[in-house]
Amino acid sequence: MTTKETRPRLRGAIRKAYENITKVESRALVIGDLHEPFCLDEYLDHCIETYQKHNCNQVVFIGDVIDNHYSSYHESDPDGMGGGDELDEAIDRLARWYKAFPKAHVTIGNHDRLMRRKAFSGAIPKRWIKEYSDVLQTPDWIYTERVVIDGVQYIHGESGRATKKAKDDMMSTVQGHRHTEMFTEFVVGANFKIFGCAVGCGIDHLSYAMAYGKNFKKPAIGCAVVFGGHHALNVPMNLGK
Repeated sequence: MTTKETRPRLRGAIRKAYENITKVESRALVIGDLHEPFCLDEYLDHCIETYQKHNCNQVVFIGDVIDNHYSSYHESDPDGMGGGDELDEAIDRLARWYKAFPKAHVTIGNHDRLMRRKAFSGAIPKRWIKEYSDVLQTPDWIYTERVVIDGVQYIHGESGRATKKAKDDMMSTVQGHRHTEMFTEFVVGANFKIFGCAVGCGIDHLSYAMAYGKNFKKPAIGCAVVFGGHHALNVPMNLGK
């Protein structure tokens, strides 16, 4: 039997129960380095299938969505595409990704920011530089150095291995950048549990832009899903025979 005094507590309990029932767990699809226009064609299908299979409701591109090979600080292939042609093809190929995932966060990678580095070296003020979303024709993607979802930080990963970054920041960390790494490792203490996740990538290692790595380990092709901030699942792509 309810009384005037117990009704507020009852309403609070009902509201909390309703919130628990209606709360949807965040499931973030994390897409590895694309380096467009030098990404495997099949990688998009793999990411779409992973998104659908695991009922994802958020998307994070982990950075280096474009390669900018023509403007690298390292040697560029003299027989490769010029700047305008490579950018046009990268934009055309990114359009497929934008159609599949029109809402997403993009952590800015070292290849993405090449033009801004060149502008800085040339003493060009920031106000002359267009936004990434304008240049790449992806108006609803949010470009950022770092995004945090459910206590997990997503970064491109130039500072080192994912598990080391998680330990350094005492925060679960998901990153790309290191093309040959794909793993999830937990670090557990008496009162904490965090993980480091290396996503893998989608690059075509046979393309001329990736020739620098021909004597390295082959890239780890895959993506990842982060469930509610508490664990991550790596999803390697089936590369066939």
